[in-house]
Amino acid sequence: MYQENLRDLRWGMSEAVWRPPTDVYETDDSVVVVVEIAGLGEGDYTITLSGRTLLISGERRDPADRRDPAERLAYQQMEIRHGRFRTQVHLPWALEPQGQRASYANGFLKVVLSKAQVRRVPVRTSESQPGSAQGPEGN
Repeated sequence: MYQENLRDLRWGMSEAVWRPPTDVYETDDSVVVVVEIAGLGEGDYTITLSGRTLLISGERRDPADRRDPAERLAYQQMEIRHGRFRTQVHLPWALEPQGQRASYANGFLKVVLSKAQVRRVPVRTSESQPGSAQGPEGN
């Protein structure tokens, strides 16, 4: 009975979409998103940036699923989440369309996004427009 309940719990955990722990911080010129998600291989996750929304999703496979089916398996404790995951971050900063990069090492996925640079917009007054007959004093 105990093993059956653990099996049911295991299947419930693996089928639900879960959210991995995520940190977001900024530097002077970039926004950094770090996701704690150990056990991934190449192709187990996707990173999508649409406007100011970053979406990271994928699947962490349970190593027990790769074992010999004839091998007996009885969990005594199960805390590691497996299955499909998803984290979505809404960023308050405008971002540059280029200069984004990502790396995965030691169980952490790190995404670095370049913040858009503030640009000054020149303002012309009616006195500074070409062809204006009036000077700054009016007439």
